[in-house]
Amino acid sequence: MNFQEYPVTIGLIIANVIFSLVGFSNREMVDKTIMWPYRVARENQYIRFITSGFLHADYMHLIFNMFTLFFFGRNLEIYFSYYGLGGNVSYLALYFLGLIVSDIPSYIKHKDDYGYRSLGASGAVSAVVFATIIFSPWSSIYLYGALKISATVYAVLYILYCVYMGKKSGDNVNHDAHLWGSLFGLVFTLIIIAYLQPELFTGIIEELKHPSLFGNG
Repeated sequence: MNFQEYPVTIGLIIANVIFSLVGFSNREMVDKTIMWPYRVARENQYIRFITSGFLHADYMHLIFNMFTLFFFGRNLEIYFSYYGLGGNVSYLALYFLGLIVSDIPSYIKHKDDYGYRSLGASGAVSAVVFATIIFSPWSSIYLYGALKISATVYAVLYILYCVYMGKKSGDNVNHDAHLWGSLFGLVFTLIIIAYLQPELFTGIIEELKHPSLFGNG
């Protein structure tokens, strides 16, 4: 990994790793920084919308999120800079606003639930993934390293899965954060394009006219 080539992506990964590793062995720190809607509502601890996004439940949770962030984030970092879409400022805004927006539905739903807590970067990472898909909608994604599908097909299936699992619940995964993070990533990026480089829509629409179930490449 070249820090100079992908400074924001690698910087975010380093911050997540350090914060999460500390949290694995420091329960007091986790209690003070995890998303705890009950505490946020009563003590105005809104910083938890950010700090909880740098905590992870275990090593697998951390590795999966950071692996995804690296492979999609480095591409988004390039896209935002290359296409004149605000570069790293827009990338950081997408990431941190993604953390906040993705947790709002859970906060509203559980603000009176003392026992509810959530953590993880998944909301922001989902925003990064879906923002990246806009620029390369028919690129190939390998689910679990084996099943090849196009990015757009993956996006549709992912949204449907989040909606279904969000209603079903019971698996200790904040599917609402995944869903709203994904949708925020799409909306944020489309707004940035419309405001800064609206001519890019011509190329995006043209590419969407040539669908591929399994992706191109």
